Amino acid sequence: MKTTKLKIAAVLALVMVIGLSFTSLEKITVKGSDTMVILSQKWAEVYMQKNAGTTIQVTGGGSGVGIAALINGSTDIANSSRPMKAAEVDKLKQRYNTLGIEIPCAKDGLSVYLNKANGVSELTVRQIGDIFAGKITNWKQVGGVDAGIRLYGRESSSGTFVFFKDNVVKGDYSPSCQTLPGTAAIVNAVKKDKFAIGYGGAAYAEGVKDCKVKKDDKSPAYAPNAETIKSKQYPITRYLYMYLKSRPTGETKKFIDWILSPEGQKVIVSVGYYPVK
Repeated sequence: MKTTKLKIAAVLALVMVIGLSFTSLEKITVKGSDTMVILSQKWAEVYMQKNAGTTIQVTGGGSGVGIAALINGSTDIANSSRPMKAAEVDKLKQRYNTLGIEIPCAKDGLSVYLNKANGVSELTVRQIGDIFAGKITNWKQVGGVDAGIRLYGRESSSGTFVFFKDNVVKGDYSPSCQTLPGTAAIVNAVKKDKFAIGYGGAAYAEGVKDCKVKKDDKSPAYAPNAETIKSKQYPITRYLYMYLKSRPTGETKKFIDWILSPEGQKVIVSVGYYPVK
């Protein structure tokens, strides 16, 4: 009988230890912007190496998807490559009686991708907007060969889609613009199509060329790089954001503080984006 009791006590003790080990693990969920997925995964990887008791789960889906997940309570942090919309803030307020917390965590130069064989190398912001609005439809209209322009862009749940629409197109996209589920897919499409043009985060521009962009006809053209984005010479520059329902506490606060620290900001540069300051 004593042996049985000792065995039961040992099993209960083991269960308690296992239970304590599980409760001691901190889990942080991050969801949203596809532009920020590579960056957030790198942040998570480096942070978890230094903090063995913390698990950080990063998924994409688009800025709108991340903000919706924040509103419905299924993520701790929403990544977004655009500011929250007023309607989204209203939903957050209705559900949690809070306006949320906005944290700019990095800068990005929004690249305009061209096929390497395309003779056009620079465009004004207005020309790019007119191309994606369908007002300019032939490369000959902007100094290129006589060939139709094929457009590739992001899906409407993407923060990049919204930012580009509001700040470059300044209206509706052309119905001929093919929407693709992710920046990597756009880069791949432009890489294969001599007469294509696309847009997305600067970190994804592999196998294509970055179009140099001019603020207007009288301005010089700049390619997106650390210097031109920091100095705001490159015309299509934006902040990348993290959103939370309320002020972070515990391990989430430690993670965000680390992201904004010099060490966390160095990770940004290694991935191909740019520090906040």
